[in-house]
Amino acid sequence: MKIKRYKKVNKHLNFYVNNFGFRQPYQVLLDGTFCFAALNNKINIADNIPRYLQGEVKLLTTQCAIIEMENLGPKLGGALIVLKKHAVHKCGHEGKPVPASHCLSSMLGKQNQNHYIVASQDRDLQSKIRNMVGVPLLYLHGKTPVLEQPSKASGDAVANRAGVSVLEQQMIEKLKSESGLGGNEGERPRKKKKKGPNPLSCKKKKNKAQEAGKVVKNVEVKNRVKKIRIPKHVKEILLGNKR
Repeated sequence: MKIKRYKKVNKHLNFYVNNFGFRQPYQVLLDGTFCFAALNNKINIADNIPRYLQGEVKLLTTQCAIIEMENLGPKLGGALIVLKKHAVHKCGHEGKPVPASHCLSSMLGKQNQNHYIVASQDRDLQSKIRNMVGVPLLYLHGKTPVLEQPSKASGDAVANRAGVSVLEQQMIEKLKSESGLGGNEGERPRKKKKKGPNPLSCKKKKNKAQEAGKVVKNVEVKNRVKKIRIPKHVKEILLGNKR
């Protein structure tokens, strides 16, 4: 069973690596619900998650998630201690905390450019993530961590690009904007200037005087009479006949 689980997680991770540019160390955003479930099932997050994902992992949380756990009272004190063990990521809500689900959603943005993996047991947050493109979802099924298969939204986004990955599409758009190729639709394309003929393909003009001189020389050569050399004994025979 473990071999099948590792094959599945490798397949799902490779999907995000090849199409969305995920790289190690993987950044995993944790909320209080995930830490609470891990504590109840006696799972060491710092050990089990990197082993399950088979790679380097950065476990992160936000100030909003910590404040939310503090407000829920002392019954969740153990989960709060687990949550505080991990690095706190700046979320932009300092001084104005929001619910953890809203905080994590805002950090993902539209395209999850920072390549976060979200670890949560919150059903509402999970349903939001399933409608997003390029966001892996990690949760606990009992004592077993599970990386959910890529959502339909992510699969459709990859299929619509006709063989071009999302990361490659983003790079193409970036290069177009930097080179000024992504101009306004109203702009007319510039007309191409007519170029002269290729000088290498053009033959040099011949001088008429030179051509005329060649013709005369050829005629002279033809009109010349070739001298025939007669052997001496033939001359004697001819002269003897004349006598």
